[in-house]
Amino acid sequence: MTTLRRLPLGWPVAAALLLLAGPALAQPACIGAQRKIDEAGALRFQARQDARLGDRDRVCDNLGDAEDRYEDARDRLDECGLRVASIDLKSALRSVRQEKRFFRCD
Repeated sequence: MTTLRRLPLGWPVAAALLLLAGPALAQPACIGAQRKIDEAGALRFQARQDARLGDRDRVCDNLGDAEDRYEDARDRLDECGLRVASIDLKSALRSVRQEKRFFRCD
């Protein structure tokens, strides 16, 4: 019997990238993009943990860093020719910006 593990936050974006990218992911820019997406997911998770603790300043810092990582990932995907996959990151960026508005970070 297998147990289900909790999937990381960037999993839906990562799955879309894998389906769309195929062999192009072997390029260094594409590997770097996946790393940036994973980092952004970890930062969003940390922001949620800080929100539970009531540390608004750290929430805003982590969300700002996550936004930067998503933008870096989008640029790297454009570099390696996966413009379609970079479009998927727009929804992730949009949700980070909504979270920043919710916490009044700007």
